[in-house]
Amino acid sequence: MDHQLLRLCQVETKSLIWVTGMMFAAILVFQYFELPYSNVLSSLFSADKDLVVRNGSISTGHSPNKSEMINNMTVLIGSNTKYAINERANNTGIFNGKDRNPWDASVRDRNGGTSQSLKFDEDINADKESSSENLVEPNKISMADTVKNIDDGSAPEEAREPEQSFYVKKDENSSTSEHIESSDAGFASPSPALPPMTSSYASSQSVVDIDSTPHVVDSNITLLEKDRTMAPDFNENSGNLRGELIPLGDNSSLNRVTQVNKALEMPTSSVISISEMNNLLLQNRASYHSMTPQWPSAVDQELLHAKSLVENAPIIKNDPSLYAPLYRNVSMFKRSYELMEDTIKVYIYREGKKPVLHQPRLTGIYASEGWFMKLLEANQKFITKDPRKAHLFYLPFSSLMLEETLYIANSHSFDNLIKYLKNYLDLIEAKYPFWNRTGGADHFLVACHDWAPTETNQLMAKCLRALCNADVKEGFVLGKDVSLPETYVHLVKNPLRDIGGKPASQRSILAFFAGKMHGYLRPILLQHWENKDPDMKIFGRMPKSKGNKNYLRHMKNSKYCICAKGYEVNSPRIVEAILYECVPVIISDNFVPPFFEVLNWESFAVFVLEEDIPNLKSILLSIPEKRYLQLQLRVQKVQKHFLWHAKPEKYDIFHMILHSVWYNRLHQLSPT
Repeated sequence: MDHQLLRLCQVETKSLIWVTGMMFAAILVFQYFELPYSNVLSSLFSADKDLVVRNGSISTGHSPNKSEMINNMTVLIGSNTKYAINERANNTGIFNGKDRNPWDASVRDRNGGTSQSLKFDEDINADKESSSENLVEPNKISMADTVKNIDDGSAPEEAREPEQSFYVKKDENSSTSEHIESSDAGFASPSPALPPMTSSYASSQSVVDIDSTPHVVDSNITLLEKDRTMAPDFNENSGNLRGELIPLGDNSSLNRVTQVNKALEMPTSSVISISEMNNLLLQNRASYHSMTPQWPSAVDQELLHAKSLVENAPIIKNDPSLYAPLYRNVSMFKRSYELMEDTIKVYIYREGKKPVLHQPRLTGIYASEGWFMKLLEANQKFITKDPRKAHLFYLPFSSLMLEETLYIANSHSFDNLIKYLKNYLDLIEAKYPFWNRTGGADHFLVACHDWAPTETNQLMAKCLRALCNADVKEGFVLGKDVSLPETYVHLVKNPLRDIGGKPASQRSILAFFAGKMHGYLRPILLQHWENKDPDMKIFGRMPKSKGNKNYLRHMKNSKYCICAKGYEVNSPRIVEAILYECVPVIISDNFVPPFFEVLNWESFAVFVLEEDIPNLKSILLSIPEKRYLQLQLRVQKVQKHFLWHAKPEKYDIFHMILHSVWYNRLHQLSPT
């Protein structure tokens, strides 16, 4: 009896184990195919596959071949506000540091020091070798609070020290990749023009694509908890994504949180509109400061004091010399300009040989850089011969002469030009200590040639760069770099010849354009509008006439002057339109207009997206007559800021260029 009972128990035990095993297997299979957490299993079986989270479910797939990555992280932002964070198990570059605001992450080396410019100073392979980092509880400062305090300069100190670099890439609905960079400077720096990162840097990576409600994702997690995820908040008015992190519990196994530095985030659309540029400028102002000087100097305190006075500028009303609607903040502009006149000292390096250095070209479409060099070198008020007293250091090279002297025809290579500039900087660094004191952050250049961004993106990345080719997607940094007006000077002795135009009531032409077929956009413009409408005077290159009279007559008789980009985003027609009192219509996606940090361009110009060229006439006709008269009046008012004088005058283009460099330098600084 006992033996029978024992055998029966053994049979029942085996049956129970078998049934339990079958139930467990069924549960696993059900989880794998039906539940949103099925990738908990797949992550165990396939480390070479991607984790893709969409609408709360996870699936696997191979990594895309083309993606930009920083610290093993790729952030994809598309029209539906999708995030993709590149992450592989046991090799995750997330944030670290107990007292850091997670929205402001700093790229730090493995010894704890702050890195230099990510592209040029950081050892990329070192990041690949670094182990996973843990995120501790973030502080309570939200981006909404940060942006709220931008205008008065009271943004929290944490928001002024961006700490992590990202590549931001469009989803499949977008055609353009953008590079968000944070260096010592911490600026959002979209720069596709820069040399590509090494291909090995992006090897062995996986992608997590997170939809509009991001989840916390970790290679070790066994459960995604909805109450412990980042919850983004979309601001419909600004078009920006705002979000805060809900702190993780002390005992949570979710020890890595993926996130984006909102202060440095690029817009999700492939085209950065003028309103989005306004937002980026404010965000960069709040989040950025240059590297701490290696040793203190009295000039730093003078600049900080000036910055404080500008931020607390007294409100001015009805200033007869400044028409308030033209400016972002007329009170701050006036106070900053006055302080520049009373304070600024510039040291000009005398080293270097002509014709690349110290030899300005004063005519042609690149004349802006030449006129500025000539007038600054002759200025006794702003120049100091003692570099220890200098607030700014001017690098007096001509990007035009650099190209004419050193470029090898049809070589399609900038190596010669970049090498020349590198040798020049090596000379400066060897002879003077001032470049190394700030990493070049208090040095500036003024360059109008189309190639200047490419020539200076690496060597002079931290300098204040005044560039005619101000493309926000080609390395131009809003809030640090200055958009330089491209002025076509015909006569050195009379640069203001023929300025002015007919009164608004006598302008019979709705819109006018004439020019060479440079680039892809102008042929499209002519395809839609050349000889198609009597109100739209759209031509290719006009026949030559004495003094270019035919061209001038059209501009002086037109309500709107079309400023269509050529090979690059900039065009001398913008300044020409202002000189001839014609409302500029800027058709150049991602172009940052001149003196963007102080002027309110939407108050006196019209911006049309490139894709809206077929609707150009209807867009112009939709502007009420009262609005047009307002725009045209403001063009006349702003004109003085774009005039060259042999002897500089208050508020003219020479002073405006110098002021914008000064103004951006002030905003780089923060008390130590």
